[in-house]
Amino acid sequence: MPTITIDGRKIETQPGKTIIEAALDNGIVIPHFCWHPALSVAGNCRMCLVRVGSYKKAADGSLERDSEGNPVVQWLPKLQIACATPVSDGMVVDTKGEKTVAAQNAVMEFLLINHPLDCPICDEAGQCKLQEYAFKHSRGESRFTEEKVHKPKRIRWSDRIVFDGERCILCSRCIRFANEIAKQPVLTFVERNDHVTIELFEGTQFDSPYSMNVIELCPVGALTSADFRFKARVWDMSFTPSVCPGCARGCNIHIGVRDNQILRLEPRPNPHVNQYWMCDAGRLEQYQWVNTGRISGAWLRQNGRHVSVPIDEALDSAAELLKRHGKQSMMILSGSITNEDAFVARQFAEAFGVREMAYVTVEDPSFGDDFLRCSDRNANSTGLRTIGIEGNAWQQLLERVQQYSPELIYFVGADPLTAGHNEWTAVLEKVPTIIAQLSNHSSLEAYAEIVLPAATYAEIEGTFTNIDGWVQYLQPALETKETLRINGMKQSRLDKFGAPNDRWTHGERRLCRPHWKLMTEIASRAGHQWSYRTARDVFAALSDTVTQFQGMTYEALIEYRGIRLSSPPEPVGVVYESHYMRPQAE
Repeated sequence: MPTITIDGRKIETQPGKTIIEAALDNGIVIPHFCWHPALSVAGNCRMCLVRVGSYKKAADGSLERDSEGNPVVQWLPKLQIACATPVSDGMVVDTKGEKTVAAQNAVMEFLLINHPLDCPICDEAGQCKLQEYAFKHSRGESRFTEEKVHKPKRIRWSDRIVFDGERCILCSRCIRFANEIAKQPVLTFVERNDHVTIELFEGTQFDSPYSMNVIELCPVGALTSADFRFKARVWDMSFTPSVCPGCARGCNIHIGVRDNQILRLEPRPNPHVNQYWMCDAGRLEQYQWVNTGRISGAWLRQNGRHVSVPIDEALDSAAELLKRHGKQSMMILSGSITNEDAFVARQFAEAFGVREMAYVTVEDPSFGDDFLRCSDRNANSTGLRTIGIEGNAWQQLLERVQQYSPELIYFVGADPLTAGHNEWTAVLEKVPTIIAQLSNHSSLEAYAEIVLPAATYAEIEGTFTNIDGWVQYLQPALETKETLRINGMKQSRLDKFGAPNDRWTHGERRLCRPHWKLMTEIASRAGHQWSYRTARDVFAALSDTVTQFQGMTYEALIEYRGIRLSSPPEPVGVVYESHYMRPQAE
């Protein structure tokens, strides 16, 4: 094992590692723009220049020492780039000395010479490495008085990505990502010297299913999201760790929130699951339905029309109906409810003697690929199966309804009409009683006796189990009417310090509850007393009851970024965060 010295600190590292990797493994961050642990080394930016040498030895092999008794270092004549220089035993590295700092200042001055002063209107402002390093590693003033070089601006690489050539520092991260990760090599450098820019090959677009990852990869504001562009300032948002519900992969995400609305989703690194990436579909399709079309409050059918009622009244009615029809009832669950919801649903079905219970399978072979996207579009199929709930497609469930003619169907997050299965319409008209427990308005409500408001993945605490068996933790990013100030100081600056007369504090807070809580309250009204007050209580019972979850706690899931079913925790290792000065970042 090579032993090197970085800034006077001895470090043991793996052979073959570069200086920047060995430093990062030991909590030392060397400034860099173009290096990324998942991409090949380019050495474009020169920001990671460091002084490299070795201890000077006398003829007898002993270390030479200066007048103060310190070992004498024999430095290489030129600085080396830390991203491409492999470690060797006895290597000495200086990342803070006078020559290193002078090199960093020179590189920053060079990069800023032609960079436009777009910070006041740039989406990257507040999480920009160029801003960050201008503060930490630059001269603090410019000696350049000539006119800056102008390059193409607002160039559409696709309907999702906008490129600004003037802001680009030519790090080549996006080019390497397109070539190596997205497998769509359509980007290249053109021109030379200060006119170099990046262009698409003629007649192409960068529209890979993973193309938007270059937005976070870009260390400056050259690549921005057409979807998010100019929506908010980063420092006015909160970023909450969560899990994407778009498919069974369960990519880790940050939920960006302002005014109790999700403004964007972006990948959160997790070496166990999604490395540093997420797909564009997950990024664009899994937040708008949380913001709009939501059911807030409960509804009962009275005299042939729906009437808004207190939730307690609706729960009382649901309990009475289930006591009366439970043994001739059917529960149909979404495959994207949490493990906690599924565990309580199983207990619920046993308590009321429910005849049939299943979750809805959602398979989309056109969506799946050999990287992150799964054909299984449910977020928690593995978790439901592990807990003991079987899955069926909508058509199979339809046949079972026709066969058994249930007196009551309880839909928990599942909705055949929104899913496009309109053949259910005729069957729903014949079912005497329907309870719809949903998060969003739907045509299904027209057939329901009771409508109960369910919270979404962004408003709850809980867990999903992904396709590979990783149990992962969710936490609320949004408030409901019953969880005001739940995030405390984690809220965005505007939400935290807003007052009633401020225009940005009026985002909708819905009256909704987690699925497990609604079912627990119905059961308690029917005489089944369960001591579940929080999701943690449910998960504790789950981990005590279901063998595959034994020993798991929320604290351990957070620490290890997930634990695999029936396995001990695995160390997460070093997690590289590109924009570590982002507000409210971990």
